[in-house]
Amino acid sequence: MTLTDFIDRHYRHFNAAALRSAAGAWRDLIDGGGQMLVTLAGAMSTAELGLSLAEMIRAGKVHAICATGANLEEDLFNLVAHDRYVRVPDWRALTAEQEKDLERRGLNRVTDTCIPEAEAFRAVEAPLRELWRAADTAGEPRLPHEYLYRLIRDRTLADSYRIDPADSWLVAAAEADLPLFVPGWEDSTLGNVLVAEQLAGGLSRPGPVLGGTEYMVVLAEWYTRTSTGQTLAEAPEIDDDADAAGAGVDASGDSGAQPVGLFQVGGGIAGDFPICVVPMIRQDLRRWCPYWAYFCQISDSTTSYGSYSGAVPNEKITWGKLDVDTPKFVIESDATIVAPLVFGYVLGW
Repeated sequence: MTLTDFIDRHYRHFNAAALRSAAGAWRDLIDGGGQMLVTLAGAMSTAELGLSLAEMIRAGKVHAICATGANLEEDLFNLVAHDRYVRVPDWRALTAEQEKDLERRGLNRVTDTCIPEAEAFRAVEAPLRELWRAADTAGEPRLPHEYLYRLIRDRTLADSYRIDPADSWLVAAAEADLPLFVPGWEDSTLGNVLVAEQLAGGLSRPGPVLGGTEYMVVLAEWYTRTSTGQTLAEAPEIDDDADAAGAGVDASGDSGAQPVGLFQVGGGIAGDFPICVVPMIRQDLRRWCPYWAYFCQISDSTTSYGSYSGAVPNEKITWGKLDVDTPKFVIESDATIVAPLVFGYVLGW
């Protein structure tokens, strides 16, 4: 029995049914000519989600990624230092002194997995500083992920790879030149390294790395071009006399238009940042674009007051992100368990 057959037979109700329905709707979106943006929150890279996500990228099932700075860098850390990672199965039972001992040994703990500082952070930091300094001198700032793409494409760290690069989602993304958006990148180890370098006088300020607002510009251009077949400048203006749904706007003649879905792994800025591009384009820029064509979130966040991660999808209708008939799913579970199953189903494993 294949994984797909297993899910079709056994996943019938509750969160299991939501998983099956969401995966099936993902297939339908792609089969209908659509594209999917995946968001990565939490510590999905340290959880080695790349084992299945990289294959999704190569198979053309994922067309863009929005990741936290931690997920961006931690896939690279795992690539060059995997054999020096330390697993701590009894992490819930550690005392404060045992945690301090991990710090002294340069082992930064992420739940049950410790990232080795010297072999991971410092190994990546040195060649990255060279790229930053060269860009700084040339006055050519770039987005954070573009530097990591450069390291991969130039094979700068290839001799240090400790896993099969086929299992790295960042390698797959770089090879496909996948659109990648990293809001809040400064909230990451490498972001901290950059700021320290600036404070020490080694780099200028604002420096060689662009920030989140520039990512929103690039995202807006990508979303409009993908979902309408037009550039932002070509997109029709929304008339104040027309309703926000785009009354009077003819998008049917745009042969390049592809519906775009959003598959959200976890919550936080990785999900909230990209989904906001639609109301930004429609309400602030006053240009027409379609709503997101699909939405699914894997989350263990409970519904609560003011929580984005715990908000039900219908709340997003009020913010102009989703429409009434947008396929919407919430899978209340652990993403490290659920995401590979969804990916496997979409891939037909």
